[in-house]
Amino acid sequence: MQPLTLEWIEKAEGDFATLQREMRARRLPNYDAACFHAQQCAEKYLKARLQEANTPFPRTHDLEQLLVLVLPVEPGWSGMRPALQVLTAYGVQVRYPGTSANRAMAREAFTHARTVRVVVRQALGLPV
Repeated sequence: MQPLTLEWIEKAEGDFATLQREMRARRLPNYDAACFHAQQCAEKYLKARLQEANTPFPRTHDLEQLLVLVLPVEPGWSGMRPALQVLTAYGVQVRYPGTSANRAMAREAFTHARTVRVVVRQALGLPV
């Protein structure tokens, strides 16, 4: 595996760990942060897969745009589109005034991020 791919994975795992901590928090959970880190985890895992396939990708937080780039390598991933659309929205909307995430939104984001994590790790031959 390429060293840069491993760096993307390490960064993604950091976001996943932060997401898990926020989801377990009993006092003052930050659901906005949970949603943001769910999006970041998925983004970095998609970029890891693209990196490993030597597929160039732009600096973007749009997960659907990254999916379009990865589909030639992983055509079976097209079913992730709705989940990636949700994560993209959560990663942006809840970071600014006007919208706040609640527990249900954070749970949905966690579920989608966990799915992306599992799918990409399997594709890269990593333990889940």
